[in-house]
Amino acid sequence: MFHSSQLLSRRGTIASLTALFAGLATAGVAWGASAATSQATATHAAQAASALRTCSTTDLYLSMGRKEGAAGSLYWPVTFTNTSTTSCALRGYPGVSVLDTAHKQIGPAATRTGRAYSTVTLTPGHSASAVVRTANGPVGGSCLRTGAYLRVYPPASYKAVLVPAPWKICSGLFQVGPVNTQGAI
Repeated sequence: MFHSSQLLSRRGTIASLTALFAGLATAGVAWGASAATSQATATHAAQAASALRTCSTTDLYLSMGRKEGAAGSLYWPVTFTNTSTTSCALRGYPGVSVLDTAHKQIGPAATRTGRAYSTVTLTPGHSASAVVRTANGPVGGSCLRTGAYLRVYPPASYKAVLVPAPWKICSGLFQVGPVNTQGAI
């Protein structure tokens, strides 16, 4: 219900702006062809972005990719696959924490890398990932015990998914990157 009212208010705003631009044009304000085209393109993009729904946990299958080590760090992508029949979008960072077999959290939740992000559109059957990182062993600090699961909250979701993943946080380093299609942290 709330999402629908936001969509209507955006459409109403776009309609108001369109009427304003039309009024300025009839009042003698000169508009170049490229400015009108840019405005129409921006309006279409805004309408398309507002129409695409955010992926929910019921739309997604979460799994772990292949672990990789480099430069004293261990990287492991969390893969988000759209299993629904329609496209949906993810934007931003997932929430990630390590859980033991009793589903108790081990250590702090992952911090964000601070990397810029954009909206990732997932068509049915397609995937994107967010990479988690820790130190590759006790480099400058100890390691916590190994967890059995990663608890992952997809971006913009208040519902988590438990993903089987033997993961341990080492040297106080536990980061997550934004959801993307490049595999970057």
